[in-house]
Amino acid sequence: MSHAATAASAPGTAPAAPAARRPGRDRYLDLLRFIALIRVVVYHIFGWAWLTILFPSMGVMFALAGSLMARSLSRPAVGVIRGRIRRLLPPLWAFSAFLVPLMFIGGWKPAKGDGALWWWADLLNYLFPVGAPPFPWHLGSDAGLVEDTWAVQAGEPLWYLRTYLWFVIASPLLLWAFRRVPWATLAAPLALCAVVGTNLVTIPGETGYAIVDFATYGACWVLGFAHHEGVLKKIPRHLAISGSILVMAFGLWWASGHQTQDGWDLNDIPLGQATWSFGFVVILLLSSPSWQELPGKLARFDKWVTLFNNRAVTIYLWHNALIMMTVPLLDLLWEIPWVDVHLDSFLETFFDVLMFALVWPLIGLMIVAVGWIEDLAAKRSPRLWPNGAKKAARKRRAEPEPR
Repeated sequence: MSHAATAASAPGTAPAAPAARRPGRDRYLDLLRFIALIRVVVYHIFGWAWLTILFPSMGVMFALAGSLMARSLSRPAVGVIRGRIRRLLPPLWAFSAFLVPLMFIGGWKPAKGDGALWWWADLLNYLFPVGAPPFPWHLGSDAGLVEDTWAVQAGEPLWYLRTYLWFVIASPLLLWAFRRVPWATLAAPLALCAVVGTNLVTIPGETGYAIVDFATYGACWVLGFAHHEGVLKKIPRHLAISGSILVMAFGLWWASGHQTQDGWDLNDIPLGQATWSFGFVVILLLSSPSWQELPGKLARFDKWVTLFNNRAVTIYLWHNALIMMTVPLLDLLWEIPWVDVHLDSFLETFFDVLMFALVWPLIGLMIVAVGWIEDLAAKRSPRLWPNGAKKAARKRRAEPEPR
């Protein structure tokens, strides 16, 4: 995989020190996270499997987080890990304070007998997601306001927080290994995925799922290290791109022979996801222009990019629950006689589009309602709508007027 190589002439040589970067946020990386979050919401509403190929959001998000983690590890590792965990947990607690009581109110019962103690221990993952939190696969009935799988759907994003936490804790060791044996560190997650993500070796239970997730996206996380360390810039561009295309081609070839009931959905094909995301992320990071500001027509999205990056955890945690809430809200349209008579066919045909249109105001309300918890977790003053508008206004006032 030549696109993952360092500038070293011999294997095992540590990569060169990262090039100096100007202070401030990299708006190119912020734009990628903005696109990734939108793609996740679109996928969970429309269910289009080909979106996992068009833009592998999770691989991109883990790579961006890996790059930021490598940047932070210029400081003592213990403090960095503690800070990352501190930023993660309060938004999770707010979400858990909503979801867990709602499941109990809906009729969820604790396990009894020999599994009771383990069940209560698993419940602690709603507070510290080192493992998988329990939830009922069916709760209520399909005749209710939402499907009886609502708890599963609402809790689905929690796997990301668990995997992110594992990566954060492992990052000091991974970065140490990457600086000494970059080829092996990049290849190791892919090799692990080839073993545990293909059923060659099966690890039972939630531990197996966690290891598969770690292996699937581990190479993308380490690619974030390579981006920060300036390694990717040292590789001849044509070799990096051609190598990436070969890895991506392998991913599609593997996926073609291991499709599930959802077809080409790479989320259900770990090795296909790992290799496709790896090559895709390499190409994205090779093109990284390190913008200090969004250029040209992209500047019109600046406030939205800023908002999504400041509230990424809130958006990701709550979006599935809010998508489900759009269904009973839209069902109210059928209670209007004229609409029921004249627009019934239209509403049925474009129901998913209406869900997509409605979920964004709901996400906006949730950002205002609980998003400020992300600020408190980061030891910042709470903000209701942090889209950078006030900062931009201060910058304009500070600029000298043209003569």
